[in-house]
Amino acid sequence: MKEKGTSTIGNGLIWFGAAVSIAEILTGTYIAPLGMRKGITAILLGHLIGCVVFCLAGLIGGQTRKSAMETVKMSFGAKGAQLFVVLNILQLVGWTAIMIMNGAKATAVITGKLWGIDQIWIWCLAIGALIIAWIVIGIKNINGLNYVVMGALFILTIVLSMVVFKGTPTAIMEESISFGAAVELSAAMPLSWLPLISDYTREAEKPGQATVVSAIVYFLGSCWMYIIGMGAAIFTGETDISKIMLQAGLGIAGVVILIGSTVTTTFLDAFSAGVSAGSISRKLKEKPVAIVVSVAGILLAIFTPVQRFESFLYLIGSVFAPMIAIQIADYFILKRKNNTGSADWVNLILWGVGFLGYRMSMKIDTPAGHTLPIMLLIIILCMIVRKTGLVRERE
Repeated sequence: MKEKGTSTIGNGLIWFGAAVSIAEILTGTYIAPLGMRKGITAILLGHLIGCVVFCLAGLIGGQTRKSAMETVKMSFGAKGAQLFVVLNILQLVGWTAIMIMNGAKATAVITGKLWGIDQIWIWCLAIGALIIAWIVIGIKNINGLNYVVMGALFILTIVLSMVVFKGTPTAIMEESISFGAAVELSAAMPLSWLPLISDYTREAEKPGQATVVSAIVYFLGSCWMYIIGMGAAIFTGETDISKIMLQAGLGIAGVVILIGSTVTTTFLDAFSAGVSAGSISRKLKEKPVAIVVSVAGILLAIFTPVQRFESFLYLIGSVFAPMIAIQIADYFILKRKNNTGSADWVNLILWGVGFLGYRMSMKIDTPAGHTLPIMLLIIILCMIVRKTGLVRERE
């Protein structure tokens, strides 16, 4: 009997949990110098770019029933894809550590005032333990629990929004970020999920529907979190969301928001690291690897200074935006879906061009950021190379 897949609603809840994140709120505070009007425009434009790409990546995995890193093999070959598998696992370990640290640090501020428990390492351990519990429960058994947790987070984030926006704007900060940079910061967050989305759409009963719903839910949730962060900086003059919660009397509720959102987001990072590891060797099982990644994230959070992550977001964009551009060109335009070679050196070289182009373009300020121009360039190059006969396809 065929195992039942995940529901469309279940997939939507997973990505709502990913969107409701302290990292998204913190990133939103960086955009505050633009002011509300320009800031919201940049957030919406950046997320639109990122989430369209996010949706296309999810459709590839959903339609082929392959994990994210397995779909990469279709464009880069079995051995060529290993580069992205390793890079993906490394970025997921990094995200796990960043999320645990930021969640623990913010929680410690509140619990320090409430109960005198201000040791960050205690909350690193507590959050890490909950992430491991989430992994043990498993993605297919988590739907019922997700309804409860997401319902609570939804209500609490509405309360947080009311707290943030009830005041009057403070003096506008000196504009230290350009519009294009704000667009790129907004696009970078959904782009960071590109190497994960197919790990979940492949399991869906209705993969196309689940992918579209996941992208829409993430778009709305992530924009909301960015705007909360930006609004907190503009309306309260405070960028530490835990202090805002305390000032508003959101003591225990604030702890629930911080811990709940950190667990539901970071679970995806750790679990997908386990899925990606399976692309290296079938002996590497998803849950054990995910637990090891969680433990590594806890240790890194406790013993290393992983707090600010703007540069990390840009690095992720420079690696995975060209990668998915090649996959989009191959799958949707060129219909190259069965690459069985060990390494596709043409696509690897094109990716290298995209990576270098992205890094170089960071010195140039464009209204649309860097992701969209670089992806369009790489898609066009793929079509030129394949369609003009510059490269002879293998039989």
